[in-house]
Amino acid sequence: MPPPPADNDGPRATEFTPGIDVGLGGFALIAGPCVIESRDLVFEVAGNLVETSATLGLDLIFKASFDKANRTSISSFRSIGFDKSLQILADVKSEFGVRVTTDVHDPAQVPEVAEVVDVLQIPSFLCRQTDLLVAAGASGRSVNIKKGQFMAPDDMGHAVQKVWDAGGSHVMLTERGTTFGYHDLVVDYRSLEVMRAFAPVVFDATHSVQSPGGGGGTTTGKRRYVAPLARAAVAFGVDALFIECHPDPDNAPSDGPNMLALPDVAPLLEECLIISSVPGSRVGAQ
Repeated sequence: MPPPPADNDGPRATEFTPGIDVGLGGFALIAGPCVIESRDLVFEVAGNLVETSATLGLDLIFKASFDKANRTSISSFRSIGFDKSLQILADVKSEFGVRVTTDVHDPAQVPEVAEVVDVLQIPSFLCRQTDLLVAAGASGRSVNIKKGQFMAPDDMGHAVQKVWDAGGSHVMLTERGTTFGYHDLVVDYRSLEVMRAFAPVVFDATHSVQSPGGGGGTTTGKRRYVAPLARAAVAFGVDALFIECHPDPDNAPSDGPNMLALPDVAPLLEECLIISSVPGSRVGAQ
């Protein structure tokens, strides 16, 4: 088993994914649109994020989903197609020289997706699925496991162990809120420190403000809380920020209410970097 949670003095894994080192001195960025809508949209967002991250000195992993397999309604937009989406991710990686990540939902998808991406993301609803975790761990890629809305943070050590036992050597865990009644999530920042005893920890600032199913047949969200939650996560201590963003989030086909508009990303990151640079401001810092 991974080591037990510790009160601010647990092990600090320093390698997030090959080539990106993380720790209490800073944070990496995982960002991009919720879903691949088109090549033009993905390239617009990727170009903006590559420029922003370079200016701010942040390591970037570009994120976009090739399929939204857990939409509230069967009539909601899911994908432009598996092969087309993977090709767009491959082109982004080649064109911009950036690391990329996307979700996998079934063990059968892992080998083909792993040929393209640097990090395989396990969706929160699937964080206990042993076959999927084992396949991801055996792929040779880094694995980012999103904590289920229904999971206690200390139980995520078992998910990490499944990846390790399958041969995975780079694992990270993402906090994205916990179910709080119906159609609402709440963030317990203690989970960031608890889960860092097992692996580097990511804070998902945009999914944490979702209201799952809050729009009847759609998931809604409260975008105005993204910035304060992200700032608090950096102050508490986090190894990466996860931010979904879009040129026109109010008209996006998926997760629009909780995505940031592209122009709002850089100012938020600048604020977070200031917080991160304050000596002794982060939990666990000496």
